[in-house]
Amino acid sequence: MNKLLTLLMSGLVACGPLLAVDLKPSTEKTMTTPPKLEKATFGAGCFWGVEFQYAKIPGVHSAESGYAGGKTLNPTYEDICAKGTGHAEVIEVTFDPAKVSYRTLVEYFFKMHDPTQVNRQGPDVGDQYRSVIFTHSPEQKKTADDVKIGLTLAKAFARPIATQIESAPKFWRAEEYHQKYYQLRGKKPYCHLVPFAEEK
Repeated sequence: MNKLLTLLMSGLVACGPLLAVDLKPSTEKTMTTPPKLEKATFGAGCFWGVEFQYAKIPGVHSAESGYAGGKTLNPTYEDICAKGTGHAEVIEVTFDPAKVSYRTLVEYFFKMHDPTQVNRQGPDVGDQYRSVIFTHSPEQKKTADDVKIGLTLAKAFARPIATQIESAPKFWRAEEYHQKYYQLRGKKPYCHLVPFAEEK
């Protein structure tokens, strides 16, 4: 009897850890896969208004004002205003392509400003205010080209589209006081007047 009891007890001990693992409730938290975000860069005049408009688009995680496309390293706003840097005022958009397509962002770009103006937007004049799309991949370039060509063929504008489409260079983030400029001051842009909520 003792021998049988010993065998049974040794069997339970041997199976114990396995049973404990199998029956123990899982305490691990369900991990969600973070969205795969992409970048898009647009220059459409003063970056205050461009940032303000893009930040409202569902699927856009962030829109930051900055400078790109020139030769000056670490440019400041004073450098840009003095001209000669070659940089454009741009915004770098971080977006979730599962919620908003790059094509939608490009189409919105052409709706929110006058892409036929050369080196200006409204009252702002200078090459830093040029209309430009800096693409981050061959796919983005093809999309931007397709939209531009489509608008040209459709004669959507009375004058030729002046928007430049170039590969994205280094983005230099603008000074902190330029970020969320209109949002923090309770104002609205004077050049970029197309609310995304009204777009269908």
